[in-house]
Amino acid sequence: MTKLRVSFKFWACLLLGTTAYAQTSLTPAAPWGSWFIGTLVLPGGDKKWGGFAEVQARSNGVFRQFFYNEMKGGVTYDINKNFTVGMAGGRYATYDFQDLSAGPLNTEGRMWEQLIINQYLDRLRFEHRYRVEQRWFTFRDGTHPYRNRIRYRLNMFIPLNNKSIKDKTYFISIFDEIFLNPKGPTFERNRLFAGIGYQFNKHWTAQIGWVNQTNYSPASFDKGIFTPIAHSGKNNIFISWTYRLNSLGSAEKLPSSVD
Repeated sequence: MTKLRVSFKFWACLLLGTTAYAQTSLTPAAPWGSWFIGTLVLPGGDKKWGGFAEVQARSNGVFRQFFYNEMKGGVTYDINKNFTVGMAGGRYATYDFQDLSAGPLNTEGRMWEQLIINQYLDRLRFEHRYRVEQRWFTFRDGTHPYRNRIRYRLNMFIPLNNKSIKDKTYFISIFDEIFLNPKGPTFERNRLFAGIGYQFNKHWTAQIGWVNQTNYSPASFDKGIFTPIAHSGKNNIFISWTYRLNSLGSAEKLPSSVD
């Protein structure tokens, strides 16, 4: 119970801090967009090795004005039920939704390494994900910058009609993720999600919910002029489908998103 209280307090503080930032934003509320995610998963199981492939599309409006896509894949290794390591890469492209034929504004090649720690506490499940990213950009003006990034996500799952997440289970999923630029270090982004999911059977899982992504620019002091932290956020409808290629039998695998 002590671990449960500590994890819950940490998650609650992180969530409340994010909400406070959102309420004091200097910019007006952004219009709603939408995220669509499709994931193919090969769970580790007894052999411990697994993998995934994922495609994602985002739109500036609700189900319209598509401007962004991702394609990524990777391998994972289950050390045990509570610890998983992984390595992956992908391509990310951003467009002007008003002129898609002009090609991407920028493309990004990305690789990452990550560690996932799971906690199973009565009916609550917590996932701690630590990720380090290497990012290569190509902008339309011909520049090719390189950046690193560190991410931490705390995801909580609550099965509703069963004690664990298994076939025919409804569940609630809530997560908060922070994005850090290690060069600063600078707090670059916060991603907050709340939704409901359903695991149909050993293969199919669906989730729908709300995700808010808020980007931050650092404060600066130049030539006697102080510029405070500025940030802008956008709310989105989140829809995802996950298909698992094989069954883990009675083992429980948390239905977390790859992104």
